Amino acid sequence: MMLIEEATVPVSALPVSAFKDHLRLGSGFTEDSLQDDVLESFLQAAISAVEARTGKALFRRSFSWTVYGWRDGVAQGLPVAPVSDISEVTLTDTQGAAVTVASSAYQLVQDMHRPCVRGAAGGLPNIPTNGSVTLRFEAGFGATWEEIPADLRQAVLLLAAHYYEFRQETTLSEGCMPFGVTSLLERYRAVRLGLGADQ
Repeated sequence: MMLIEEATVPVSALPVSAFKDHLRLGSGFTEDSLQDDVLESFLQAAISAVEARTGKALFRRSFSWTVYGWRDGVAQGLPVAPVSDISEVTLTDTQGAAVTVASSAYQLVQDMHRPCVRGAAGGLPNIPTNGSVTLRFEAGFGATWEEIPADLRQAVLLLAAHYYEFRQETTLSEGCMPFGVTSLLERYRAVRLGLGADQ
C-alpha cells in the first residue's frame, strides 16, 4: 500500500505567532521575523510527529491511497482520520488502464479513529487481478490552526518548543517525545483490539 500526501500544509497556516508567544520570544524589534524559517521548520516537524503518533491529519488536505487488495470485501479502514470526503475511487489493471468507480457503489463511514469505505450494495468493487485501487480523500480537522482541537494544538507547541530548546542535542534521551506531549496525544491514538481491529 502507498499513502501520498497530495497537498502539504501551507506555511501561511502555521501558528508562528502563537509559537513565538509560547517560547516567550521578544517582540517589537526589527529582527522579529529573523527566526521565522527556523520556527516554521520546528512546527512542521512537530506536526508530522503528532500526526504519525496519532494517525490523525491535523490540517485538512488531500491524500491518495493505493492498495492491491481489500482487507475484506465489505469495508476497508482508511489510514488516517478524520476523513471528511472520498472524492474518487479508481481501479487500475495490470496494463495501467484505469476505471473510476461510481460514487453510488461505496460510502464513507466517518469515525474519529477508524473511518472506512464500505460497499454500498454489500460489497466493495472488485480489484482487477494483480491490479490496484486508489482512493482520493480529504482528511484533517480543518484548514486553519484554530479548527484543530486545543489539546492537539498544545501538543504541537510543546513538541516544537522541545525541538527548539534541544536543537543542538543528538542524544536519544533528548530526542524522545516529552511525557506531557505523550499524555495529550493518548486519547487520540487508535486502540488496536486484534487482527481485524483496523477495519
